[in-house]
Amino acid sequence: MNIKQLALESGFQLAGITPAVASPDGERYRNWVDSGQAGEMKYLTDRRADVRMYPRLLLSSARSIICVGKLYNTPQPYSTSFDDAERGWISRYAWGDDYHDVLRRDLGKLAAQLPGEHKICVDTAPLLERSYAYRAGLGWIGKNTCLINEPLGSWFFLGEILTSLELEADAPPPDRCGTCTRCIDACPTRAISEAGYALDARLCISYFTIELRGEVPEGLRAGAGANVFGCDICQDVCPWNRRAPTTDDPAFAPRHLAPPLDKMAALTQEEFRAMFRDTPVWRAKYNGFLRNVAIAMGNSGRPEFRPALEHLASHADEVVREHAFWALSGLDRRQTARTTVGY
Repeated sequence: MNIKQLALESGFQLAGITPAVASPDGERYRNWVDSGQAGEMKYLTDRRADVRMYPRLLLSSARSIICVGKLYNTPQPYSTSFDDAERGWISRYAWGDDYHDVLRRDLGKLAAQLPGEHKICVDTAPLLERSYAYRAGLGWIGKNTCLINEPLGSWFFLGEILTSLELEADAPPPDRCGTCTRCIDACPTRAISEAGYALDARLCISYFTIELRGEVPEGLRAGAGANVFGCDICQDVCPWNRRAPTTDDPAFAPRHLAPPLDKMAALTQEEFRAMFRDTPVWRAKYNGFLRNVAIAMGNSGRPEFRPALEHLASHADEVVREHAFWALSGLDRRQTARTTVGY
């Protein structure tokens, strides 16, 4: 049985196998959790934290893990080439359908061809998926903490099948980051450690525009730039993504690429639901998304956003209001500065 060929036929571009044993990265993960760098992501820090290291707690008969990668990169330009101050940036992975549904569908195709017991996992399952993907030879974990494949880059969703089959394991690849520090240098909020290979989620734009409920720390808001959901910068600047392939899978075709900020600020809860319910953007929730839009409008410095921000400043949600007032204050400071210098 050629597992990798079956994975390719099931819609994946990467596939490898590793034993279903405790992850060697378990202690490192526990130290990261204990240091508080997971922020408020309770699903990473509660009782499931220990489960992630032991795949046989998910499937007692597991002997192997089939790790797969599905390409989601599309031909549109990277965020580092984006300079339209009237629009907000949504992370590339969230442009199309909810990837959880897409991966479960294709993992189901693959699993249906396997004998024995199995369990399908996407990132909602408590499993250290990047660590197992590395052990399975799909790529190395780079300085930006993303899994990077040579030569295909890092624009991949990861999935796993725990199986009772005893399969020949693949070997992990060498680290190809070398002396490069582009991802570290490019991060606006300094979320990546100086040496790389570690990320403080509390400083990460993806974390506070998606996972964080409540107020974004004021000192981090300017660094968010135009990002209204997630951030791609550390992948955009990675040399291994310079010639990354693209997919024509319609599931990942952009639905709402870089939406106009003023229109997003005017969305009702029902309109937000209709627009984003079946995409990853739904994860931010309505009020969280409006909070992010307010930050992006404030960072734009464009006075024409004042009416939209004044609308948000009267919103029923206290957090949305506070961020709108913050953005309006920024516009006022810029206007005062322009008046002072005489233009």
